[in-house]
Amino acid sequence: MRFFDLVSIIASNLSRRKGRVVLTAIGVVIGTAAVVLLVSLAIGLQQSATSQLYGISDLRRIEVYPNYDTGGGGGGGGVVYSDKGQIPGSSEAKLLTPKALEELAALPGVEYVIPRDYLYYETHIVSGKLETWGQIIGIGTDNLANLGDTAETGVTTLERGTAIIGGWAARNFYDPKWRPGQDEPEQPELLNKQIKLVIYKYTSDGQMVKKSINLRIVGILPETRSESDSALYVRLDEMTPWSEWASGTRINRNKDGYPNVIVRVADPEQVLDVAEQINALGYMAYTPQSYLESINSFFLILQLIFGGVGAIALLVAAIGIANTMTMAILERTREIGLMKAIGATNRDVLSIFLGESAGIGLLGGMGGAALGWLAAQGLNVVALNYLAQQAAEGGMAPPESAIATPVWLILFAVIFATLVGLLSGLYPSLRAATIVPVNALKYE
Repeated sequence: MRFFDLVSIIASNLSRRKGRVVLTAIGVVIGTAAVVLLVSLAIGLQQSATSQLYGISDLRRIEVYPNYDTGGGGGGGGVVYSDKGQIPGSSEAKLLTPKALEELAALPGVEYVIPRDYLYYETHIVSGKLETWGQIIGIGTDNLANLGDTAETGVTTLERGTAIIGGWAARNFYDPKWRPGQDEPEQPELLNKQIKLVIYKYTSDGQMVKKSINLRIVGILPETRSESDSALYVRLDEMTPWSEWASGTRINRNKDGYPNVIVRVADPEQVLDVAEQINALGYMAYTPQSYLESINSFFLILQLIFGGVGAIALLVAAIGIANTMTMAILERTREIGLMKAIGATNRDVLSIFLGESAGIGLLGGMGGAALGWLAAQGLNVVALNYLAQQAAEGGMAPPESAIATPVWLILFAVIFATLVGLLSGLYPSLRAATIVPVNALKYE
């Protein structure tokens, strides 16, 4: 029997029993819609969670910290910050010294090893009569692009006497002399303009002393809801003397090391392997990719659970298809006998009944996928409105979507529903194919 003849016979048989086919397909529609909606919810939650992960946009980046408890003291080590900077809490600390940086740079796959330090003292960023605050970060590279950062305006290169400011800090200058009722001050134009960095310290007798440093803003970073938003980046070799002035002590990197190092790997596929090697050397390495893998594993399990819940409805629908096909065989026994009498083979009969059961599954799968997609879109609108209100109250940006329905999920749902219909009709179709023609023609 030719394929197109088979399809024509299947379509004709299904159209003769529209009511029964529709009622049977409704069970498949409900099951498929449940699978699409629940899995879409799990995928949306996964995307929302990963989009909030700090540093997720750069999966080549590894944060490396000193290990202040390498002797297995079970928490005896740590970092203590004072007016003299950081103090190791363990004599056996594995510090990030210049020699350690060479050790990290020698690891296979490492592209950049960039130390950084922080100015742990009170500071103000001043532009004319306006001020803002931010974390002063010294970077051991002349280009923030080596960290994976991009500039919203300006450049990412750092020269002596220049700075790059985060997007939040650049847009939140205030007038310290502002009083209620006065107009809000206009935000200053910072790009290629001079600002003043004021550092404060206190003498032993409690007197406040300040130091002013002129810097030119050469770049403004986009807001990413991360550390860089409120940061002012300067060259590390420039910031070190400021820290020494504020602390009153000289910084010896060979003895004290750096508080943090950014390791950037050339290939994202090597990040986890490089992080393991860094931990094996005795340092503490953290990478967004390890967090991402944990999150993806959790949500994969969640998708399977949600999909399994929806599949229960498909199982019920499968029983309905099997029952419908069994009843169809009983009603069409004489028809089957006649088909065999005029030359139809067992394979032809099997193909017709399997095609009918698969057709019910296909129709139900298409209807269920459409219904599930529509339900997901409606629920997405409601969820986004709620999450937008929550984000506004918390001062955060709302998520772009709460529920996501990828194309592969729609295709999978339709194919899976068709397979469910096919398998459900397997036993009734085998019964039909093995009916003896003489007995079938005598059947009342």
